[in-house]
Amino acid sequence: MTRMSTCVYHLFVLSWYIFLNFYISQEVQDPRKSQIFLNGGQWKYLTFLNLLLQAIFFGVACLEDVLKRTKGKKDIKFVTAFRDLLFTTLAFPISTFVFLSFWILFLYDRELVYPKALDTIFPVWLNHAMHTFILPFSLVEVILRPHCYPLRKRGLTLLAAACLAYVSRVLWIYSETGTWVYPIFAKLNPVGLAAFFSLSYIFTIGIYLFGEKLNHWKWESFGSKEHGVTVPSMKKWTQNLPPLSGDLRFTSSSRSRFLLRLKWVQMTF
Repeated sequence: MTRMSTCVYHLFVLSWYIFLNFYISQEVQDPRKSQIFLNGGQWKYLTFLNLLLQAIFFGVACLEDVLKRTKGKKDIKFVTAFRDLLFTTLAFPISTFVFLSFWILFLYDRELVYPKALDTIFPVWLNHAMHTFILPFSLVEVILRPHCYPLRKRGLTLLAAACLAYVSRVLWIYSETGTWVYPIFAKLNPVGLAAFFSLSYIFTIGIYLFGEKLNHWKWESFGSKEHGVTVPSMKKWTQNLPPLSGDLRFTSSSRSRFLLRLKWVQMTF
């Protein structure tokens, strides 16, 4: 896509998420529906937190698009770096986790996560807006432009902190109210809960690594025509270098990470 098309896409998705958050905030005030949001409000649900997160990310993406056209690439390095950090460590992993975990549990036994009684309260389109469309929007973002992933240890640490914060909130709500956020938790004993949370975190790590690989696969084969150098030619060049010793030797994964970072630098500067 051209830069203008990318700007239009980001603005469209931002408007969509703003509309969803506003619509849901109005639904919370409905006495018939407000019962669902007792004991923690709407922000006890990961689904609604994800919608807010996506709105923030696409807001930052729109801001970066505008600043890039008005101030130039060199003057907005912080905004670009923050956009990439937000997408790679939170926006993509959490939206993908919400999509996969919801539909897996829904198809297995919907009463565990989205009881049938909710169909009379929330329209079908809203259910898909909250749990289905979130993944295509994230995948299109991967295709639109490369994102510079942080060091894996740093990225997984930030993701772990976000997961721990949400699990802590779920446990705190239960300790204060005696009710679980999702029906599935009520069917598990303490060992089962620990296993569920641990497996969910491992699943999220897998999603993070998948996003990293997908980003590399999509963008490492694209060269920077503006600089007259292609990434495949650079990869071949690094392979023809004399072998290095110790920590200086390139591995396959480190070479791929290096090439992608070099591509990101070229596009930024």
